[in-house]
Amino acid sequence: MNDKRYFFFDVDGTLTDRATDRIVPSAKEALERLEAEGRTVVIATGRAMYKARPFFEENGFHDMVCSGGNGIIVDDKEVENSPLDYATAKALYDQAIEAGYGVLTAVDDSQKVYARDFTFYDQVGIRKEPTTYIIDEHFDPEDFGTIYKMYISVPIGEEDRLPLLETTGWLRFEKEYALIQPDDKKGGILRLLELIDGTPEQTVVFGDDTNDLVMFDPAFFCVAMGNACDELKEKADFVAAANVDDGIMKTCEKFGWI
Repeated sequence: MNDKRYFFFDVDGTLTDRATDRIVPSAKEALERLEAEGRTVVIATGRAMYKARPFFEENGFHDMVCSGGNGIIVDDKEVENSPLDYATAKALYDQAIEAGYGVLTAVDDSQKVYARDFTFYDQVGIRKEPTTYIIDEHFDPEDFGTIYKMYISVPIGEEDRLPLLETTGWLRFEKEYALIQPDDKKGGILRLLELIDGTPEQTVVFGDDTNDLVMFDPAFFCVAMGNACDELKEKADFVAAANVDDGIMKTCEKFGWI
């Protein structure tokens, strides 16, 4: 095996300082040095493609896994950006509505979400992230036939009221609601590796949060940041210093990648 390596980095809390939402300066320098050494540097983020693109372009990336693994960009070209499995997502949507929860539904890759009433707002309030709300009493996902993402106002402790949650990818970053989106970073990484003739054995992944658990696989060398959640650290091959304490730079230097 040659020494060609492929590095996949989560964005929020790994490459970026959560306090500023900007890339950590030493991480930026480490990426530039990796590329100078002939390494391939890739973003691997749960962010939707529309939301990930500004960071991707601003920081000079050319390859990306996004949309929780369902979006791939190679050499600046969009290769795929798939929605959730429609039948599975629609069944969960119906179950949530029947249970009395508010549901915001994204039917395309944008910050627009549809709802047929203000139930989500009444139960949760305004989302913290930029969101364009379209309230239409006649809204029906069937009129669009695609679902990219849903937000369901099911609080912690009530998940068992929605048995179909377990049939699709879902995450929780806020205690008041569940985020339904693709959760297959590993699959996205493997598909991108095939496109660029890379191999899992030559791949290193960096992450910090629970949505990175799916990409912390024995097939890869897995690095958890020092600021990572405990579950991720337990799965890691190596625990770095915190991202804001130059964790990426120090790790790359320690293993001789730069």
